Amino acid sequence: MPAWARSGRRAGLCLGLVLSWATAWAAEPDPLAFLQRVQAAARTLDYAGVTVYQQGRMLQATHLVHLVDGTGERERQEVLDGSPQECLRQNGIEQCLLPEQKLVVTRPAHSDHFPALLLGKGETLSRHYDWEPLDRSYRVAGRKCDVSELRARDALRYSYRICTDAQNHLLLKAQTLDAQGHLVDQVAFTQIHIGADVPTEALDSRWNTRDWRLHDEASQPTDLTARGWRFTLPAGFHPIAELTRQIGAGHAVDQLVLSDGLAAISIFIETFDPERDQSIRQGGLKQGAISIYRMRLASYWLTAVGEVPAQTVHDLAHGVQYLPQAAH
Repeated sequence: MPAWARSGRRAGLCLGLVLSWATAWAAEPDPLAFLQRVQAAARTLDYAGVTVYQQGRMLQATHLVHLVDGTGERERQEVLDGSPQECLRQNGIEQCLLPEQKLVVTRPAHSDHFPALLLGKGETLSRHYDWEPLDRSYRVAGRKCDVSELRARDALRYSYRICTDAQNHLLLKAQTLDAQGHLVDQVAFTQIHIGADVPTEALDSRWNTRDWRLHDEASQPTDLTARGWRFTLPAGFHPIAELTRQIGAGHAVDQLVLSDGLAAISIFIETFDPERDQSIRQGGLKQGAISIYRMRLASYWLTAVGEVPAQTVHDLAHGVQYLPQAAH
Protein backbone atom coordinates (compact mmCIF):
# COMPACT_ATOMS: atom_id res chain seq x y z
CA MET A 1 0.00 0.00 0.00
CA PRO A 2 3.46 5.61 -2.24
CA ALA A 3 7.04 11.16 -1.77
CA TRP A 4 5.64 12.02 1.57
CA ALA A 5 11.15 20.32 0.49
CA ARG A 6 8.38 19.64 3.14
CA SER A 7 10.49 20.51 6.14
CA GLY A 8 10.45 24.17 5.18
CA ARG A 9 6.66 24.17 5.56
CA ARG A 10 6.73 22.40 8.90
CA ALA A 11 6.19 25.44 11.10
CA GLY A 12 3.13 26.51 9.14
CA LEU A 13 1.66 23.01 9.08
CA CYS A 14 2.13 22.56 12.81
CA LEU A 15 -0.06 25.59 13.43
CA GLY A 16 -2.92 23.80 11.68
CA LEU A 17 -2.39 20.68 13.78
CA VAL A 18 -3.23 22.45 17.03
CA LEU A 19 -6.76 23.37 15.94
CA SER A 20 -9.36 21.60 18.01
CA TRP A 21 -11.60 18.92 16.53
CA ALA A 22 -14.79 20.82 17.31
CA THR A 23 -13.54 24.04 15.70
CA ALA A 24 -12.34 22.15 12.62
CA TRP A 25 -15.68 20.40 12.15
CA ALA A 26 -17.70 23.58 12.59
CA ALA A 27 -15.52 25.52 10.14
CA GLU A 28 -14.91 22.74 7.58
CA PRO A 29 -17.67 20.14 7.17
CA ASP A 30 -16.02 18.93 3.96
CA PRO A 31 -13.63 15.97 4.38
CA LEU A 32 -10.71 17.56 2.55
CA ALA A 33 -9.67 20.04 5.27
CA PHE A 34 -9.82 17.28 7.88
CA LEU A 35 -7.79 14.88 5.75
CA GLN A 36 -5.21 17.58 5.03
CA ARG A 37 -4.62 17.87 8.79
CA VAL A 38 -4.29 14.10 9.06
CA GLN A 39 -1.87 14.12 6.12
CA ALA A 40 0.17 16.96 7.64
CA ALA A 41 0.55 15.00 10.87
CA ALA A 42 1.83 11.94 8.98
CA ARG A 43 4.33 14.06 7.06
CA THR A 44 5.64 16.46 9.71
CA LEU A 45 5.64 14.61 13.05
CA ASP A 46 8.40 12.41 14.43
CA TYR A 47 7.11 8.98 15.44
CA ALA A 48 8.17 5.37 15.80
CA GLY A 49 6.15 2.26 16.43
CA VAL A 50 4.79 -1.04 15.21
CA THR A 51 1.86 -1.27 12.80
CA VAL A 52 -0.21 -4.36 12.10
CA TYR A 53 -2.07 -4.90 8.83
CA GLN A 54 -4.91 -7.44 8.86
CA GLN A 55 -6.46 -8.91 5.73
CA GLY A 56 -8.71 -11.89 6.42
CA ARG A 57 -6.62 -14.36 8.42
CA MET A 58 -3.37 -12.73 7.33
CA LEU A 59 -1.52 -10.45 9.75
CA GLN A 60 1.66 -8.54 8.97
CA ALA A 61 3.57 -6.43 11.47
CA THR A 62 5.93 -3.63 10.43
CA HIS A 63 8.33 -1.53 12.47
CA LEU A 64 7.98 2.07 11.28
CA VAL A 65 10.24 5.04 12.08
CA HIS A 66 9.55 8.53 10.66
CA LEU A 67 11.71 11.61 11.29
CA VAL A 68 11.78 15.12 9.84
CA ASP A 69 14.98 17.18 10.00
CA GLY A 70 16.97 19.66 7.95
CA THR A 71 17.33 17.12 5.13
CA GLY A 72 13.58 16.55 4.85
CA GLU A 73 11.64 13.36 5.55
CA ARG A 74 13.41 10.14 6.45
CA GLU A 75 11.74 6.83 7.12
CA ARG A 76 12.54 3.22 7.83
CA GLN A 77 10.08 0.34 7.46
CA GLU A 78 11.04 -3.17 8.49
CA VAL A 79 8.66 -6.07 7.88
CA LEU A 80 8.62 -8.23 11.00
CA ASP A 81 6.83 -11.31 9.60
CA GLY A 82 7.81 -13.75 6.87
CA SER A 83 10.72 -13.01 4.55
CA PRO A 84 12.83 -10.12 5.87
CA GLN A 85 12.49 -6.82 4.04
CA GLU A 86 13.49 -3.29 4.95
CA CYS A 87 12.84 -0.02 3.10
CA LEU A 88 14.75 3.19 3.80
CA ARG A 89 13.29 6.43 2.45
CA GLN A 90 14.88 9.84 2.03
CA ASN A 91 12.25 12.25 0.68
CA GLY A 92 11.24 10.94 -2.77
CA ILE A 93 13.67 8.03 -3.07
CA GLU A 94 13.69 4.74 -1.22
CA GLN A 95 15.99 1.75 -1.07
CA CYS A 96 14.41 -1.63 -0.32
CA LEU A 97 16.69 -4.29 1.09
CA LEU A 98 15.92 -7.95 0.36
CA PRO A 99 18.35 -9.92 2.56
CA GLU A 100 17.47 -13.40 1.26
CA GLN A 101 18.43 -12.27 -2.26
CA LYS A 102 21.22 -9.94 -1.09
CA LEU A 103 19.63 -7.29 -3.26
CA VAL A 104 19.08 -3.53 -2.87
CA VAL A 105 16.33 -2.04 -5.06
CA THR A 106 16.31 1.74 -5.54
CA ARG A 107 13.04 3.25 -6.71
CA PRO A 108 10.76 6.29 -6.36
CA ALA A 109 9.24 6.29 -2.89
CA HIS A 110 5.66 5.25 -2.28
CA SER A 111 4.64 7.54 0.53
CA ASP A 112 0.87 7.09 0.47
CA HIS A 113 1.11 4.28 3.00
CA PHE A 114 -0.31 4.36 6.52
CA PRO A 115 -0.47 6.69 8.44
CA ALA A 116 -0.78 8.97 5.39
CA LEU A 117 -4.13 8.93 3.59
CA LEU A 118 -4.35 11.48 0.80
CA LEU A 119 -3.28 10.79 -2.77
CA GLY A 120 -2.81 13.93 -4.81
CA LYS A 121 -4.72 17.06 -3.88
CA GLY A 122 -8.11 15.41 -3.36
CA GLU A 123 -10.18 18.44 -4.43
CA THR A 124 -13.15 16.32 -5.51
CA LEU A 125 -13.34 14.12 -2.41
CA SER A 126 -16.52 15.77 -1.11
CA ARG A 127 -18.36 14.75 -4.29
CA HIS A 128 -17.78 11.07 -3.61
CA TYR A 129 -17.48 10.72 0.18
CA ASP A 130 -19.48 12.00 3.13
CA TRP A 131 -17.40 12.68 6.21
CA GLU A 132 -19.03 12.21 9.61
CA PRO A 133 -17.18 12.61 12.92
CA LEU A 134 -18.74 10.13 15.34
CA ASP A 135 -19.63 11.22 18.84
CA ARG A 136 -17.20 8.90 20.54
CA SER A 137 -13.52 8.41 21.20
CA TYR A 138 -11.43 5.27 21.35
CA ARG A 139 -7.97 4.16 22.43
CA VAL A 140 -5.34 2.80 20.05
CA ALA A 141 -1.84 1.85 21.21
CA GLY A 142 -2.61 3.52 24.54
CA ARG A 143 -3.52 6.88 22.98
CA LYS A 144 -6.93 8.53 22.86
CA CYS A 145 -8.25 9.01 19.34
CA ASP A 146 -11.36 10.44 17.69
CA VAL A 147 -13.46 8.23 15.41
CA SER A 148 -14.92 9.36 12.10
CA GLU A 149 -16.16 7.79 8.90
CA LEU A 150 -15.66 8.57 5.23
CA ARG A 151 -18.68 7.00 3.56
CA ALA A 152 -18.65 6.31 -0.15
CA ARG A 153 -21.59 7.73 -2.08
CA ASP A 154 -21.49 4.98 -4.73
CA ALA A 155 -20.40 1.39 -5.28
CA LEU A 156 -17.18 2.31 -7.11
CA ARG A 157 -15.17 2.74 -3.93
CA TYR A 158 -14.96 1.60 -0.33
CA SER A 159 -15.83 3.50 2.84
CA TYR A 160 -13.39 4.05 5.69
CA ARG A 161 -13.62 4.27 9.46
CA ILE A 162 -10.61 6.02 10.94
CA CYS A 163 -9.31 6.96 14.38
CA THR A 164 -7.04 10.00 14.65
CA ASP A 165 -4.97 11.07 17.63
CA ALA A 166 -6.95 13.49 19.80
CA GLN A 167 -3.88 15.70 20.36
CA ASN A 168 -2.19 15.91 16.97
CA HIS A 169 -4.51 14.25 14.37
CA LEU A 170 -2.02 11.48 13.49
CA LEU A 171 -3.89 8.52 12.02
CA LEU A 172 -3.69 5.62 14.48
CA LYS A 173 -6.14 3.16 12.92
CA ALA A 174 -7.92 2.79 9.58
CA GLN A 175 -10.57 0.25 8.59
CA THR A 176 -11.82 -0.39 5.06
CA LEU A 177 -15.55 -1.14 4.81
CA ASP A 178 -17.59 -2.58 1.93
CA ALA A 179 -21.03 -1.36 0.80
CA GLN A 180 -22.71 -3.39 3.55
CA GLY A 181 -20.46 -1.95 6.23
CA HIS A 182 -18.48 -5.18 6.64
CA LEU A 183 -14.79 -4.99 7.49
CA VAL A 184 -12.56 -5.65 4.47
CA ASP A 185 -9.16 -4.93 6.01
CA GLN A 186 -7.57 -2.76 8.68
CA VAL A 187 -4.24 -1.31 9.77
CA ALA A 188 -3.34 0.17 13.14
CA PHE A 189 -0.48 1.05 15.42
CA THR A 190 -0.04 -1.45 18.23
CA GLN A 191 2.84 0.54 19.71
CA ILE A 192 3.73 4.16 19.04
CA HIS A 193 5.95 6.90 20.39
CA ILE A 194 5.41 10.44 19.12
CA GLY A 195 7.84 13.28 19.75
CA ALA A 196 11.15 14.91 19.05
CA ASP A 197 13.04 12.38 21.17
CA VAL A 198 12.69 9.56 18.61
CA PRO A 199 16.41 8.69 18.17
CA THR A 200 17.95 9.18 14.73
CA GLU A 201 19.79 5.87 15.06
CA ALA A 202 16.39 4.17 14.80
CA LEU A 203 16.68 4.93 11.07
CA ASP A 204 19.85 2.86 10.69
CA SER A 205 19.57 -0.42 8.83
CA ARG A 206 20.65 -3.55 10.65
CA TRP A 207 21.94 -5.12 7.41
CA ASN A 208 25.44 -4.81 5.97
CA THR A 209 24.84 -4.45 2.23
CA ARG A 210 28.44 -3.98 1.08
CA ASP A 211 28.53 -7.05 -1.19
CA TRP A 212 24.87 -7.03 -2.24
CA ARG A 213 23.62 -6.60 -5.80
CA LEU A 214 22.11 -3.24 -6.76
CA HIS A 215 19.07 -2.75 -8.97
CA ASP A 216 17.67 0.63 -10.04
CA GLU A 217 13.94 0.33 -10.76
CA ALA A 218 13.92 3.13 -13.28
CA SER A 219 10.78 4.82 -14.55
CA GLN A 220 10.15 7.55 -17.09
CA PRO A 221 7.05 9.68 -17.71
CA THR A 222 5.05 8.76 -20.80
CA ASP A 223 1.94 9.90 -22.68
CA LEU A 224 -0.33 6.91 -23.18
CA THR A 225 -2.98 8.89 -25.07
CA ALA A 226 -0.40 10.00 -27.64
CA ARG A 227 0.52 6.36 -28.08
CA GLY A 228 -3.04 5.36 -28.95
CA TRP A 229 -4.51 4.29 -25.61
CA ARG A 230 -7.98 5.41 -24.56
CA PHE A 231 -9.44 4.95 -21.08
CA THR A 232 -12.94 5.25 -19.65
CA LEU A 233 -12.31 6.29 -16.07
CA PRO A 234 -14.55 5.53 -13.10
CA ALA A 235 -16.41 8.61 -11.83
CA GLY A 236 -14.22 10.68 -9.53
CA PHE A 237 -10.94 8.99 -10.48
CA HIS A 238 -8.32 11.12 -12.21
CA PRO A 239 -4.85 10.34 -13.61
CA ILE A 240 -2.04 11.23 -11.24
CA ALA A 241 0.87 9.55 -13.07
CA GLU A 242 1.74 7.93 -16.41
CA LEU A 243 4.99 5.97 -16.36
CA THR A 244 7.06 3.46 -18.24
CA ARG A 245 8.91 1.09 -15.90
CA GLN A 246 11.85 -1.15 -16.75
CA ILE A 247 11.13 -4.39 -14.89
CA GLY A 248 14.00 -6.36 -16.35
CA ALA A 249 16.24 -6.58 -19.38
CA GLY A 250 14.05 -5.87 -22.41
CA HIS A 251 10.85 -5.91 -20.34
CA ALA A 252 9.05 -2.56 -20.08
CA VAL A 253 5.67 -2.01 -18.45
CA ASP A 254 3.49 1.08 -18.87
CA GLN A 255 1.48 2.21 -15.85
CA LEU A 256 -1.43 4.61 -15.53
CA VAL A 257 -2.18 5.58 -11.91
CA LEU A 258 -5.63 6.89 -11.01
CA SER A 259 -6.94 8.22 -7.73
CA ASP A 260 -10.03 9.82 -6.23
CA GLY A 261 -7.91 11.28 -3.43
CA LEU A 262 -8.18 8.23 -1.15
CA ALA A 263 -8.33 5.10 -3.30
CA ALA A 264 -5.81 4.33 -6.05
CA ILE A 265 -6.02 2.13 -9.14
CA SER A 266 -3.21 1.24 -11.53
CA ILE A 267 -3.50 -0.09 -15.05
CA PHE A 268 -0.40 -1.96 -16.20
CA ILE A 269 0.14 -2.50 -19.93
CA GLU A 270 2.79 -4.85 -21.28
CA THR A 271 3.44 -6.64 -24.55
CA PHE A 272 2.08 -10.17 -24.64
CA ASP A 273 4.89 -12.74 -24.71
CA PRO A 274 3.62 -16.21 -25.76
CA GLU A 275 6.44 -17.99 -23.93
CA ARG A 276 6.21 -15.98 -20.74
CA ASP A 277 2.49 -15.25 -20.50
CA GLN A 278 0.73 -18.32 -21.91
CA SER A 279 -0.11 -19.67 -18.45
CA ILE A 280 -1.40 -16.37 -17.02
CA ARG A 281 -5.08 -16.62 -16.20
CA GLN A 282 -7.45 -13.94 -17.45
CA GLY A 283 -10.18 -12.68 -15.16
CA GLY A 284 -10.53 -11.40 -11.63
CA LEU A 285 -8.81 -12.01 -8.34
CA LYS A 286 -9.50 -10.46 -4.95
CA GLN A 287 -7.28 -10.25 -1.86
CA GLY A 288 -8.84 -8.29 0.98
CA ALA A 289 -9.42 -4.76 -0.25
CA ILE A 290 -7.26 -5.29 -3.34
CA SER A 291 -9.04 -6.26 -6.56
CA ILE A 292 -7.16 -7.40 -9.67
CA TYR A 293 -8.45 -7.95 -13.17
CA ARG A 294 -6.33 -9.26 -16.09
CA MET A 295 -7.25 -9.46 -19.74
CA ARG A 296 -5.61 -9.61 -23.13
CA LEU A 297 -6.20 -6.77 -25.60
CA ALA A 298 -4.69 -7.16 -29.07
CA SER A 299 -1.03 -8.04 -28.47
CA TYR A 300 -0.99 -6.63 -24.93
CA TRP A 301 -1.73 -7.73 -21.38
CA LEU A 302 -3.80 -5.35 -19.30
CA THR A 303 -3.82 -5.64 -15.51
CA ALA A 304 -6.03 -3.33 -13.44
CA VAL A 305 -5.33 -3.41 -9.71
CA GLY A 306 -6.52 -1.21 -6.87
CA GLU A 307 -8.04 -0.97 -3.41
CA VAL A 308 -11.56 -0.76 -4.82
CA PRO A 309 -14.46 -3.21 -5.35
CA ALA A 310 -13.94 -5.90 -7.98
CA GLN A 311 -16.52 -4.44 -10.38
CA THR A 312 -14.59 -1.17 -10.56
CA VAL A 313 -11.39 -2.75 -11.92
CA HIS A 314 -13.41 -5.06 -14.19
CA ASP A 315 -15.21 -2.15 -15.83
CA LEU A 316 -12.04 -0.10 -16.06
CA ALA A 317 -10.15 -2.87 -17.87
CA HIS A 318 -13.00 -3.52 -20.29
CA GLY A 319 -13.25 0.20 -21.05
CA VAL A 320 -9.68 0.38 -22.39
CA GLN A 321 -9.23 0.81 -26.15
CA TYR A 322 -6.08 0.67 -28.24
CA LEU A 323 -6.14 2.74 -31.42
CA PRO A 324 -2.64 2.46 -32.92
CA GLN A 325 -3.53 4.77 -35.79
CA ALA A 326 -4.22 7.55 -33.26
CA ALA A 327 -0.57 7.50 -32.31
CA HIS A 328 0.32 8.70 -35.81
